[in-house]
Amino acid sequence: SPRKNENRESNLPESQEFLSGREEKKTTRFTDFEGKTSFGMSVFNLGNAIMGSGILGLAYAMANTGVILFLLLLTAVAVLSSYSIHLLLKSSGIVGIRAYEQLGYRAFGTPGKMAAGIAITLQNIGAMSSYLYIVKNEFPLVIQAFLKVDNPTSEWYLNGNYLVIILSVTVILPLALMKQLGKCPNASGFCTAQVIYKKFNVPCPFVDFAFNSTGSELNVSSSGHGGEENPACIPKMANLNIRTAYTIPILAFAFVCHPEVLPIYTELRNATKKKMQHVSNISIAVMYIMYFLAALFGYLTFYGKVEAELLHTYSRIDPYDTLILCVRVAVLTAVTLTVPIVLFPVRRAIQQMMFPNKTFYWPRHIAIAMCLLTFINMLVIFAPNILGIFGVIGATSAPCLIFIFPAVFYIRIVPKEEEPLCSVPKILAACFAGIGFLFMIMSLSFIIVDWTSGSKTTSSGH
Repeated sequence: SPRKNENRESNLPESQEFLSGREEKKTTRFTDFEGKTSFGMSVFNLGNAIMGSGILGLAYAMANTGVILFLLLLTAVAVLSSYSIHLLLKSSGIVGIRAYEQLGYRAFGTPGKMAAGIAITLQNIGAMSSYLYIVKNEFPLVIQAFLKVDNPTSEWYLNGNYLVIILSVTVILPLALMKQLGKCPNASGFCTAQVIYKKFNVPCPFVDFAFNSTGSELNVSSSGHGGEENPACIPKMANLNIRTAYTIPILAFAFVCHPEVLPIYTELRNATKKKMQHVSNISIAVMYIMYFLAALFGYLTFYGKVEAELLHTYSRIDPYDTLILCVRVAVLTAVTLTVPIVLFPVRRAIQQMMFPNKTFYWPRHIAIAMCLLTFINMLVIFAPNILGIFGVIGATSAPCLIFIFPAVFYIRIVPKEEEPLCSVPKILAACFAGIGFLFMIMSLSFIIVDWTSGSKTTSSGH
């Protein structure tokens, strides 16, 4: 009966969706699933998956690479991201599965599944940490602006660590304990528009806001002398220093969307590999333009004084600016509501790795959410800067998800009869994986050197 079938489905192991031993005997293909999402909505969904907190670190990356070098690196990461999606689509079309982790299982068995699951988990933990770090930085400034506090002292309600814990307990945890959760709109587009607008309203060089009218007078009177351009207001076309090592991790962190590609492909109406590749190319192109504009105008506003978290830099001009306050509230709302959404796939991956044959169990569902939130709160409270989160996650899990895994899965899954190991596509895929390893090793090496050298800039985020 329908009721018996429904009860049977509800008691299936949680790993059923993630990985089923019977799938190997099936010939399921994407064409067997009738997607209902339009082309335009699929572009929007993938763009929403790409865009995240990484956009706030791009101006800092440009400040430490220069405009031209940053543009070249941004272009390279965007093109390589598109190519890696091509590899994923080709692999998934051959084996007919719809999850990133399942590709890992089909390619390398349980180790492949575990590697993909761990990388996705680390990426999402990094995303949640960056979101809560934004809360830690921005929420006190919002409260300060509403209360008109010029010199915040030690009030607990202006302490970012306390505010992160309060929001986690009162808003994020209850949402994370739900059995299902929808999607949240992204405020990054609004942030980009604000960055462009403010570029033409902030004099250069700017002087840090001190006290109401005094700060305003200083800002107005600090614009150039005798018509000569201040050296601090000349953009650098190329710039290399120890913090340049963070650029590729920040860009990689900003472009990771690959675990979401196959689910979006599944839901696409009249899905074909070519059509989904067009969806991916358009989404990446739109984000590429938005990322470049946010980085460029953010950099041209603050030049060498831009911070690792761009939005935080605007408080140094005028903490009571209405437009900045609106952007802060929008970003805070978006990132707060996004944390529980990102927590769901992390919890699911943990359950599938640790309890693969267990049915849904509320105590386990709740315990994993609480442990994850506790760990992420501790990470945010003790992490000295959001740059460390962007750097470490962008130098480890992001290269795996964008470069290494799609390439090695492709080499392993595509039959030798169709493409021998010495064929051009597989040689290109092998080179692609090599680029990923190279990016990872170089980025981690320079980041570790920066940490061990005790860089004041890294710790302060300026």
